[in-house]
Amino acid sequence: MGESRPNILYLNSHDTGRYVQPYGHAVRTPHIQRLAEEGVLFRNAFCAGPTCSPSRAGLLTGQSAHSSGMLGLAHRGWSLHDYGHVLLHTLREYGYTSHHAGVQHIRHYAEKEAWKQIGFDERLDGREYEAARSFLERRPRQPFYLEVGFGLTHRPFALPLDPQDDPRFVAPPPCLPDAPQTREDFAHFRTEAAELDRRIGEVLAALDRSGLADNTLVICTTDHGIAFPLMKCNLTDHGIGVMLILRGPGPFTGGAVVDGLVSQTDLFPTICDYLGIPRPGWLEGVSFLPLVTGEADHVREAVFSEVTYHAAFEPQRCVRTTRYKYIRRYDQRSRVVLPNCDDSPSKDLLLASGWRELPRDQEMLFDLVFDPQEAHNIVNEPRVADVLQGLRARLDAWMAETGDPLAVGPAPRPDGIIVNDPDGLSPSEPAVTVGA
Repeated sequence: MGESRPNILYLNSHDTGRYVQPYGHAVRTPHIQRLAEEGVLFRNAFCAGPTCSPSRAGLLTGQSAHSSGMLGLAHRGWSLHDYGHVLLHTLREYGYTSHHAGVQHIRHYAEKEAWKQIGFDERLDGREYEAARSFLERRPRQPFYLEVGFGLTHRPFALPLDPQDDPRFVAPPPCLPDAPQTREDFAHFRTEAAELDRRIGEVLAALDRSGLADNTLVICTTDHGIAFPLMKCNLTDHGIGVMLILRGPGPFTGGAVVDGLVSQTDLFPTICDYLGIPRPGWLEGVSFLPLVTGEADHVREAVFSEVTYHAAFEPQRCVRTTRYKYIRRYDQRSRVVLPNCDDSPSKDLLLASGWRELPRDQEMLFDLVFDPQEAHNIVNEPRVADVLQGLRARLDAWMAETGDPLAVGPAPRPDGIIVNDPDGLSPSEPAVTVGA
């Protein structure tokens, strides 16, 4: 695109999954809906890991979480191997300035000037949407990269319940029981999502008023699934499925829907191809630009995702094709790791119903056509023996190719990381610092 390279506005939320209006859910997000109607929506987009920092690291470096070094949460001691691999540094080589507002989760936010450690040119102070709005209205020099991180829809849900989200008429996510606790809980999520949408709408309106919308690629996504039991921190689609909507000059227009598999690690190489700049050598993702231009109906046969640390250690990996999902655990635990599930009324209901005592499998295989909720493990069924063998091999090959530490032995446990006891109940319980 040469001298006419577009600006990039990257909007990311916390814990939203695909629970927004354009993915068919009864959640009031009209501004995200409008973005989808004007841009391109990806129905099968997945994160690099269903935990906050690993997911964001995957998107911003174009690498798997373990390749980037982000095996756990930044505020619990994890960091990237090389912050020079973050997207903004590549963009800077081609004239982009970089600006940040709101949440970032790839450097400990308590660090003094963490934004400088990442490499941003400017930190915009104040509420994320207000800071971004002010930035856009001052008509900044182009091209720019503006990253806006929203704290919503992370727990705790602090907003007063909107009367439009009456729990009597709310259905919880299908992987959870339909009960008063889950309806009330999800009603609060809907209120939080509506406020997230309002703030995104403020930023998009400022982009329109600035006259920059026609020369700006907008990227709207989230880190992983919603913060409910069996979702966030899990490798089912409830955990790794994310909204991904792009709108901008060129092919990202017209309300198109893409069904091909994509990973958030694919965004970096896609941006490179879109801008006509070389791809850095460390990228593991593949460009999905051919899906958007109509040159191909798929660019990858499978996506991969992972969990190693969240509040507690829970190493697991997965490979997903269009038909099957294979998940393997590496900790030999027979029970759920409860500190990796955020506290909530929905969690309380499952605990009261005996969740802690339920066994869990070390290997899981799901047929996503006949079992889209991933509730029936068919790993021991003879009819899928060849499928199982193939997916095991594919996962092993990916782990070896990307240098996954779990491919050769135990996961690293460096000094300074903060971990909870996996036998605990809550992420809010006392944690320990390794090596202290």
